[in-house]
Amino acid sequence: MPAWLRALEALLVPRACVRCGTPAEGGLFCARCEPLWLRPDPTPAPRPLTAWEAEVPYTGEWKEWIRRFKYPAPGLQGLDPAADAVVLALILRAARRLPPELRAQAVVPVPLHPARFRERGFDQAALLARSVARAERIAHLPRALERTRPTPRQTGLSRGERRRNLRGAFRARRALPPCVWLVDDVATTGSTLAEAARALRRRGARRVVGLCAARTPAGVRD
Repeated sequence: MPAWLRALEALLVPRACVRCGTPAEGGLFCARCEPLWLRPDPTPAPRPLTAWEAEVPYTGEWKEWIRRFKYPAPGLQGLDPAADAVVLALILRAARRLPPELRAQAVVPVPLHPARFRERGFDQAALLARSVARAERIAHLPRALERTRPTPRQTGLSRGERRRNLRGAFRARRALPPCVWLVDDVATTGSTLAEAARALRRRGARRVVGLCAARTPAGVRD
């Protein structure tokens, strides 16, 4: 890990275990909770994704950390620094489990539509993608993909409804290298990642890996 990222982690990541709250020497967990680390159940990546990785299930304390990252408390200026650091640590752990053949030449965020960006004030996937690219020393292409139309919120929709909702919603704006990491904070059915990957493949990406901090457990609509 680069020195600047270690320094950032030391400043921002709570020194208490994010699972039980007891003192932790470093990282996210105390010695007792580290062996209990749970990852999402293995699920085949939805085509045309080559693979997808998420570090934790989108439940319990992880859901709360990610909600803090996406929706900071009203008194905060910008992001919640602790939540920002925790979510970045999760997505970096997921990235570092990928095999060498899926090492990317570029990182691309799943973009918000401009109307949603104005509503929220920031793009959480873009912030994560930039941090991942810096930590892994690979290219960051923040404008390589655009959302061509606003889409209704996906919460509560089935896999088929999500696919129909997203069909044709993305366009790649430039040629892409052979392997791309496509970054978002949370995946549910993978429909958003799959539709975005389809657009990237049209512009030259042969392998597209979906990379998220968390994934909603199978059978849960969120």
